[in-house]
Amino acid sequence: MAYVTPADFVTKMIDAGESKIFMSTRDTLIRAYMAGAILALAAAFAVTINVQTGQPLAGAILFPVGFCLLYLMGFDLLTGVFTLAPLALIDKRPGVTPGGVLRNWSLVFIGNFAGALTVAVMMAIVFTFGFTTEPNAVGQAIGHIGEGRTVGYAAHGAGGMLTLFIRGVLCNWMVSTGVVAAMMSTSVSGKVIGMWMPIMLFFYMGFEHSIVNMFLFPSGLMLGGKFSIVDYFIWNEIPTVVGNLVGGLAFVGLSLYATHSRTAAKRASMAKTPALVAAE
Repeated sequence: MAYVTPADFVTKMIDAGESKIFMSTRDTLIRAYMAGAILALAAAFAVTINVQTGQPLAGAILFPVGFCLLYLMGFDLLTGVFTLAPLALIDKRPGVTPGGVLRNWSLVFIGNFAGALTVAVMMAIVFTFGFTTEPNAVGQAIGHIGEGRTVGYAAHGAGGMLTLFIRGVLCNWMVSTGVVAAMMSTSVSGKVIGMWMPIMLFFYMGFEHSIVNMFLFPSGLMLGGKFSIVDYFIWNEIPTVVGNLVGGLAFVGLSLYATHSRTAAKRASMAKTPALVAAE
């Protein structure tokens, strides 16, 4: 489980952000679709564990399996590109523009939503035997989650909106920490351990993750949740996306870049010096 120092993995973060910006539309959509689908399956898995065991901690401990799998397969979540893509722009990588960053974010959002929605439909079919019976216990729980985290926030007005936004910030602080933690090791086991801890924390604490919600809320609507599509977007998805952007970029991407990128640049310069001397 070889450890990669911050000065080195910050460079990896910038390189990753750059590569995502220049990725083709086809590859970006496929990778985002699969990421949304796998994370949605992990969310369904965790809710099932919570319902069947009555122990939310058990679901939180096992939920990160989905995140680890999608990351190891090179798929992309919106929460991750929120943190990585802007660093390539800030670092002034050639050809990287604000439009390129926004293009990447938009394509990943679309792909994540499509993947999560696909699994939402599939799981709604499973929970209702093809919509021929009432939802089972897990399906009912998902419907209640959708109610509590839309109209439940709306009942508190501005305070509810602020709480929703802050939960989004805290969520991607942890999720993006998981993305970066995977770069701290060169082994699969090291990457998994690094990712597991912050993802488990965010899920158990009930923070708001925009892609997980792309599964929970559409499936909740299909399973009889008493809230509307407008409730979902206004009182969850949109504020959560904004909170995720702020949390990942401010507390992970920019903080690491600000304190470690100079060290990385200095080390790179020192590494080139002998070659320059020899050339002279």
